[in-house]
Amino acid sequence: MRPSEWDRPSTAPEVVRFLRGPQPRGTELVRAIRIFAEFIRGFRAFHFVGPCVTVFGSARFGESHPYYALAREIGQRLAKAGFTQSYTYFAWRNTKPELEAYFRELTQAEVREYFRPNLWPNTPDILTEQLQYGGRPAFMARLVLAATLGASYGIYGPAFELCEHEASGAGREEYLDSEKFEIRNRDTGRPDSLRDFIALVNRIRRESPPLQSDRNLRFHAVDNDQLIAYSKSGEDGSGTVLVVVNLDPRHAQSGWVELPLEEFGLADAAPFQGHDLLSGSRFLWQGRRFYVSLDPAAVPAHIIRLRRRVRTEKDFDYFM
Repeated sequence: MRPSEWDRPSTAPEVVRFLRGPQPRGTELVRAIRIFAEFIRGFRAFHFVGPCVTVFGSARFGESHPYYALAREIGQRLAKAGFTQSYTYFAWRNTKPELEAYFRELTQAEVREYFRPNLWPNTPDILTEQLQYGGRPAFMARLVLAATLGASYGIYGPAFELCEHEASGAGREEYLDSEKFEIRNRDTGRPDSLRDFIALVNRIRRESPPLQSDRNLRFHAVDNDQLIAYSKSGEDGSGTVLVVVNLDPRHAQSGWVELPLEEFGLADAAPFQGHDLLSGSRFLWQGRRFYVSLDPAAVPAHIIRLRRRVRTEKDFDYFM
């Protein structure tokens, strides 16, 4: 409930029942049993997870603060001890240099041997400025980044699906209408929901094995700092998926992407096809450099499967 609504009577069923005061003993017993059953379900869910450790607090300090460095050191030691699934600083990595440096650290340094990062654009406690002010395009871009940069990702939905962006105050990262303090009833079937887009991205992940791995992540040169380009391939170099994301949620951005074709088994002189799995569009390219333009008002990203040209006995063009 918003502060401006504190003096208004709530119509939420749970609140109305609570404010009626004491109820018949049978009603109170049923309610107590229902609450107890919820506790049992929660405890059973955690029972099968296994030993877990959570390190809180580093996100509340600047990177130069000793506690920030201490939290990172503890997290790495815990990962080496076997607690390998870990929350990350992805939510606060927004610019191209920040994203590239952070994910090179996660996927190319020693830490990749024992650290399994989980990427979350938002959580019940974290609503970053990027999501507060970037609008729907920022939610879409952060979803694509999380789903394609890491093998494991998650979102706090339906708050994410409905692009909820109001913070509890200026300079704060907590939701204004936080479920920590009230019961929320959302209309997840709203026409402006990101539900269908999220389902599409998840389907692309299921059908693209390279996106299910933290290995073989490679960043590629783009002559525009508002565009980030990277790819993932299978262990044998097959099934390459190229991702280009517009990091600017307000303006269309364009640029030239340069690819190391030899690493993908492609020749400079031979055309190859790029199949955008988000829009269904297909592009025919030749050479190392190709042009992209992304308007955040439409879709702020490409997820492209690269297909090499195959010659047939009748010399028709096929792309695999």
